[in-house]
This record gives sequence, structure tokens and C-alpha cells, in this order.
Amino acid sequence: MNRNHKLTSVFLLSALSALAPLGFAVDRKTAQEIDARIEKYGPEIIQIRRSLHMNPELSNQEVQTADLLISKLRALGLEVKTRVATTGVVGLLRGAADGPTIAIRADMDALPIEERTGLEFQSRNKGVMHACGHDIHMSVALGTAYVLNGLKDRIRGNIKFIFQPAEEGLPAGQEGGASVMIKEGVLENPTVRAIFGLHVWPDTVGSVFFTEGAIMGHSDWFQVTVKGKNAHGARPQEGVDAVVLASEIVLAFQSIISRAVDPTDPAVLTIGKINGGARSNVIADQVVLEGTVRTLSERNRALIPRLMEGVVKNITSAYGGDYAFSYIQKLPAVINHPGLAKLMLPTVKNVLGEDRVQSIKPQFVSEDFAYYGQKIPGFFFFLGVNSPKAAEVYPLHSPNFSPDEQSIPVGIRVMTHLLLDGLEQQARTDKRPAKS
Repeated sequence: MNRNHKLTSVFLLSALSALAPLGFAVDRKTAQEIDARIEKYGPEIIQIRRSLHMNPELSNQEVQTADLLISKLRALGLEVKTRVATTGVVGLLRGAADGPTIAIRADMDALPIEERTGLEFQSRNKGVMHACGHDIHMSVALGTAYVLNGLKDRIRGNIKFIFQPAEEGLPAGQEGGASVMIKEGVLENPTVRAIFGLHVWPDTVGSVFFTEGAIMGHSDWFQVTVKGKNAHGARPQEGVDAVVLASEIVLAFQSIISRAVDPTDPAVLTIGKINGGARSNVIADQVVLEGTVRTLSERNRALIPRLMEGVVKNITSAYGGDYAFSYIQKLPAVINHPGLAKLMLPTVKNVLGEDRVQSIKPQFVSEDFAYYGQKIPGFFFFLGVNSPKAAEVYPLHSPNFSPDEQSIPVGIRVMTHLLLDGLEQQARTDKRPAKS
């Protein structure tokens, strides 16, 4: 990636419009109007983003966030549903002509992280921060609604703007997120044909990163409780040392990935938490290991937990110990539908230029956008947010993560074209003659 390339606001807002060929649903005149509207609404969208950033809220607590979005969507004249999956908001933009319905989704929640960016508009909520860029996601989706609302007399069909809570994870005992949005009918009335989404990415602002098929992996959780027997630290022969057993299990788990899994089908097994023992001079009778498994294929997702439990059983039984093994499939992989990808990727390249649409290998971060993709075709991409002037690049979930706001007009432009071209593609599908 070229991190030294200098980007200007002129490039981000208008210079790309000359790339639009006649073969796309968005003609040159409409493309120019889109750019003019992005420039017009840009300052307001930036202020909304800063307000969202200053007032982050955790999963299923996005009350103020929802109120702000509701007020903006209603001001545009959209049909608005509230309290979907607790705090979710859905705006429906109806075009002037009948046609299919497609959707854009943005997540709303923040993370339990104390912000250290030093921004003038940094979080006012102690211990809570938009460290994963959901404020950018909402701003892009809302900005897209602003732009498309001014073009609705030329829209054939409908666009749903889905603002979803609880992507980052739920408080204990609560439900929420994409799965509950779907359960409560967000893809119905009218029926949604295809859905679009994005995630900020710590790479060059002005670029988009995409791959067909799996772009994010399955995400699962496990816990292993290793059960031994207490003894004095000076007389280990009288006990069963759960720390030693747990240590062997940790090392053996790594051999699962390196020796028991097809190297052309990647997977990650991470133990992120170890807890055990009471005193330095006591043989521990219990150690608890917790971690995550990330996979791309259903085969590995089914295979790896069986191999893990086999390792745990063999090691603990060999030394006279015991175990408990819990494994929960959390999130499925985010899949870019191959057919939709082939139709829509040319739009992104048309908007940004070939050199700014880069292929990316599947990533092992996770996203509950995956649930929408299990129901209808989905198109999901990464939006570069790193300023070329930044002295240091911080990752997602860092207390120093500070995406460049110049990514917002880029995201709005790409999404606006995708939705307009996507509606046209769906409308053309409706007109195809039935096979005899």
C-alpha cells in the first residue's frame, strides 16, 4: 500500500466524477450531482460524526445515539422505525417509482475503552469510546441518506437504512445485534433483496479493500477447565498439578493448527486468558483457559473443537486429572456473495479508479453483518481511514485509534453509487423473461 500518496479534499469530493462511464446506472450528470451534494452536506455530516464520537454508548445502550439518528432521518422525510432490537433504527427511503428494495447497514455501539486520542471531540463518557469506527459507519450511512433523498425522484425502488445496535457484544443475559434485527423483521416489509455494509480499516484513506467470498472469518469461543489435585508445593507427588497440565495443553493446541489442519485452509487458535492457582507454594487444583478460534471453512469450524477436546482429554487423563470443555460458535463468516460481487465491484472501481480498489486476503476479525449474508446476498468492504500525514498507525480497538474524517465523503460516494447501481441491477433482474 502506498502510504505516502498525498490525497486532497478535491480528490475526495469531486475529481473522481470524471471516471463514470455511460454503462452504469449513475450517469455522468447524476454523478456530478452526487458529488455536489456530498460537498454540500459534508460539514453537517462531520459535525454529526463528532457528536457521535463525543457521546459513545455501549451495546444495547445506544439511546442518545438512536435519538440523534431518528431526528435526522425524520427531518429527511423517511419512514422511521424505532426500538428495533432494543435501540435499533430503520429508515425507509421510497423512490418515486415502484421497484425492489435493498439496504445499507451501519452499527451503532462503542467499546469499553478509555480514549487517549487527545482530540477536541474525544469521548465525554468515561471508559467508553468509538474505537472501532462505528461513528464513521453511521456517518457514512446517514450521509448516503442525505444524498439519495435528494435524488428520490429518480429512484426506482426503496432503500432501507439499518442502524444496528450491539455489534461489539452483549451484556450478560441480553439479546441483540443483527440476529435480533432479522428476527424482528428488518429484512421484510418491504422485502430486502441485497444488503451493503462497510468497516473502517487502518490503511490508506481514499482506498477500498475487498475480496469475493469470505472477507471475515467465523469467530468462536472456548473455555477449558483443567482439574487437578491440591498438594504442598514441596510435595508435588501428592497432587496433580493443574498448572503443568494447562501448560502442556497450551503448547499442544498450537500443534493442532500447524500439524492437523490443512495449511491451505487457514485457522487461528488463541488462548487469551489463563487463571489458576491460589498461592505460590501450593499445587493448583484448577486452571481455566479461555480463548478464540477463527476459521474460514465450515470444515475447520467443525474439526478444530473435536481435536481440541481430544488433546485436553488425553493430557489430563495421562496425569490423573480431569477437565470440562465448553465451545460456543459465536459469529459466522462474513461472505461476499459471488454473484453480487461480480455485479457491484465494477461500480466501486468506476467510482474510485482501479488503483484504489485493492484485493485483501480474508481477515480473522469478525462482524455480525454475517447474519444478514446468511439470509440475502451481501456486499461488504473495508474503507481505508489512515491519513498519509499520521505519524503512527493505530489498530482497531486501540485507545489511540483516530480515523481520518476524509474517509467519510469517500464512503458516502461509494455507497451512493453502489445503492443506485444495485437497485438498477435488481430491477433489471425483475424484467428478465422467465426460462421456458
